[in-house]
Amino acid sequence: MSEKLQKVLARCGLGSRRHMEQAIVDGRVSVNGKLATLGDRIEVTDELRIDGRRVQFTIEDEMRRRVLVYYKPEGEICSRQDPEGRPTVFDRMPPLKGERWVMVGRLDVNSSGLLLFTTDGELANRLMHPSNEVEREYAVRIMGELTPEARKNLTDGVELDDGPAKFEKMAELGGEGFNRWWQVVVKEGRNREVRRLFESQGLKVSRLLRTRYGTVTLPRTLKTGRWIELDKPEIDVLIESVQLRPRKGTGLYGLAKRRTEKMQENPLPARRGGFLRQQRRDGNGKNEE
Repeated sequence: MSEKLQKVLARCGLGSRRHMEQAIVDGRVSVNGKLATLGDRIEVTDELRIDGRRVQFTIEDEMRRRVLVYYKPEGEICSRQDPEGRPTVFDRMPPLKGERWVMVGRLDVNSSGLLLFTTDGELANRLMHPSNEVEREYAVRIMGELTPEARKNLTDGVELDDGPAKFEKMAELGGEGFNRWWQVVVKEGRNREVRRLFESQGLKVSRLLRTRYGTVTLPRTLKTGRWIELDKPEIDVLIESVQLRPRKGTGLYGLAKRRTEKMQENPLPARRGGFLRQQRRDGNGKNEE
């Protein structure tokens, strides 16, 4: 069994397939001691290196696809290591043998909420790539009054330093004064995009929590600093949204599966919702967007 070299590199979380193709062209990749060329295929018994560093990999059909949902607290950074010694989101991840967790998107140090981690670099790249328009949903507390004119600007589109941007959806979640919450949706993962959009209208974000990424919603029973692992049906829905093929080796197994089943039988108390909820209910009990 063999697989395209750039596809293997992308799945290992080293970059998008296009970036890996460029790495091959630049002479940074070798297979069994020889410089690789575009179009090369690789087998599981081959030795793969990039920039001289050996890369552990598994052929796709033999690789188990796993996805974790992590509730990031404020104060953690989205990096594997930090020169300042601050805690990172990877400190909480369960250990892997012969694989590594690839983070899907980022949240800045002052933001909290849902982060996805996967062992499938190709899945991570597709979920993050702007062309796939994967929705990211946030609960945002702002300081100041959002006027009808400002709200129209934010949904029609404003010009930021790195180009035009807008909220695909906006809904008021409630609150008063300095405790006013909004639900917003964007389809790109640009740096501090939600904060900068509000700043363009003279408003400051005092809290930001990501509640959904694509088809995955932050579970109400998940506490900050904790993670849960998705099972095959949930992962299959996620991969279908970015046009990936399902695999037999997907989701929970062994001890992880038993632990998750136990959590479902005895769930933790739901976190306090406040205005951090995905939908609000009107007087008739119906969900409003």
